[in-house]
Amino acid sequence: MQWIRSLVFNISMYVAMLILAIVFFPFALFSRNAAFLACHTYCRYVIWTARWMVGLRSEVRGTPPTGEVMVAAKHQSFLDILLIFHAIPRGKFIMKRELLFAPLIGQYAWRIGCVPVDRGRRGQAIAKMLSDVAAGLQSPGQLVIYPQGTRVPPGEARPYKIGTALLYQELGQPCVPVATNVGVFWPKRAILRKPGLAVVEFLDPIAPGLRKDQFMDRMSGAIERRSNALMAEAGFTDEVRDGVD
Repeated sequence: MQWIRSLVFNISMYVAMLILAIVFFPFALFSRNAAFLACHTYCRYVIWTARWMVGLRSEVRGTPPTGEVMVAAKHQSFLDILLIFHAIPRGKFIMKRELLFAPLIGQYAWRIGCVPVDRGRRGQAIAKMLSDVAAGLQSPGQLVIYPQGTRVPPGEARPYKIGTALLYQELGQPCVPVATNVGVFWPKRAILRKPGLAVVEFLDPIAPGLRKDQFMDRMSGAIERRSNALMAEAGFTDEVRDGVD
């Protein structure tokens, strides 16, 4: 029965994405605020329907940032994207460049200021993004990056990429690490959604000025330790190993 409920939920989630994207599209073309409103509305819909359709409640802990910061987050599923974005006022993600060409989704990503990155040419992409920021071409807001570069299921170890430290040093902004346990309930590439309490937690900011190695140790350590604790709270006990690339 839970699998059927999950299937219905997944279908409704993508149908709602299409409907909201089309309805808001004419407004989003001319107003960045309308693009943000559309995305936040979609987040609210998924969070609300997950609660009553599949029994998956969600909670945001800590203090979501509102100023100019870099947010370095653990990435386990689509849900942590929605929870993080909905918790901050002007989130913009570093994302795969191919998503920019997806119908409607790519246009919304462009309108809210997401930064496309070519896989395999990440160094060039970071340099381009930094030059855009310096030139004032990037819209203000909270820049969200996934330091491991991909979704990492609970219990799986992946290295933390050094590009996050380069951004931290060049931007000169505080970094807010984010831990999560959402992968326990929303598995990667699976239909089933499990009931429970999915959490994203905004941790203490890391002030600018650290060396790259100091920053990587502090950022990855904070994210991994707290994510392991949140997953244990959710009933998952296999700890994830730290890793830095």
